[in-house]
Amino acid sequence: MPRLSRAESQAKTRETLLATAKTCFLRDGYAATSLDGIADAAGYSKGAVYSNFRNKDELCLVVLDAIRAERAFALGTAMIGKVSFEEKVSTLEAWAEEHIGDRAWTALEVAFAVHAGRIPKLATELAERHDQVRAIVIAIVTGQAEEHGLSLPMPAEDVAVAILSLGIGLGVQRAVDPRLSVRTLGTLVRFLASRSSAGVDETSAAASKPKKAAPRTPKAPARKRP
Repeated sequence: MPRLSRAESQAKTRETLLATAKTCFLRDGYAATSLDGIADAAGYSKGAVYSNFRNKDELCLVVLDAIRAERAFALGTAMIGKVSFEEKVSTLEAWAEEHIGDRAWTALEVAFAVHAGRIPKLATELAERHDQVRAIVIAIVTGQAEEHGLSLPMPAEDVAVAILSLGIGLGVQRAVDPRLSVRTLGTLVRFLASRSSAGVDETSAAASKPKKAAPRTPKAPARKRP
């Protein structure tokens, strides 16, 4: 086997540390996980951790990035071949049933958000990542509205916030009570689509309705000259 270059070795070390950190954070939670424990579990020194990540906070941010990317990839893969709007909503519901409310993931997200809220710089970094997620959802909402000929009943930004807020709220509740159904998420999407369709129908009806002619002002009778 050819010897790895320095860059390849560093990349392999980072990948191993990241995978190990993900396991530790999800299994033990944010507070109970230490860089020493991650290094030991990965078979590296603590110095190897610091040569790849500034601190525990940065490492957890990257772990959460990876988890969200995995979940998004799973949804994107499930959507392949889905054409109709109803097929897509049903696929979203099936994905949500599997992923929203995952106890380990939800606990890590909540614990890290609470921790970050006490550190302004870290809170800003986390907020920027939330902005990126929101931007992706806005793009999806806009694209699907155009594809299916829907006129959104509110700005795409508000639709994205509503969907994300409901999804996050359901995740927290389902982490405590997994019996809670995720169908509310599909119901919200269908409701917004129905309002969009109604808006399109009303606009079309208004456009096709013949315009009433403006009432004519009667002319004053001409005066006879003396």
